[in-house]
Amino acid sequence: MTTLLIQTQSVPLTVNLPSIKSMTTEQFYEFCQANPDLRIERSASGEVIVMPPAFSDTGNRNFKIAVQLGSWAEQDGTGEAFDSSTGFTLPNGAIRSPDASWIKIERWNALTDKQKASFAPICPDFAIELRSQSDTLSGLQDKMREYIANGALLGWLIDRKNRKVYIYRLNQEVEILDDPETVSGNPELPGFVLRMEKIW
Repeated sequence: MTTLLIQTQSVPLTVNLPSIKSMTTEQFYEFCQANPDLRIERSASGEVIVMPPAFSDTGNRNFKIAVQLGSWAEQDGTGEAFDSSTGFTLPNGAIRSPDASWIKIERWNALTDKQKASFAPICPDFAIELRSQSDTLSGLQDKMREYIANGALLGWLIDRKNRKVYIYRLNQEVEILDDPETVSGNPELPGFVLRMEKIW
């Protein structure tokens, strides 16, 4: 059975489709192509998660994050940066779209062109999630733990509402920054500094 979880302002709305088996990766890809206006992810257990479009202010800040990460990545040259529309197939089978992400160039180049042209079977080395009005903090914290468990070296959860940044690293306690002016990517992303005045 395929289950759709539709994110709303307060709680996810669950729609069960009993006559449809859990979607394969290929079926999920076709579903996404048939619904290009939707933001869609898939959990490791096969739930299809339909999220509302980002509100304008969240989209603006997502863009500012992507610009800063992209500018650093271009200058640094050791990896590739991706925006919020990019889906990745994690080792646990989930298909996730971080708000911004980065992958070491040697890992990215190890993929085939066909893999790159779909939901690439790779977990980003670095992932950022920006909490929007419709996101629950606990849901995003689960997602950050999932990234780390699937191979990410570094993850940032930016909670604009409470002006906090949660920093996730493998085998380390979550670090919480209160109203920081900047957040450093060292040592995983040497020299990358996110200026928060553009994000709050």
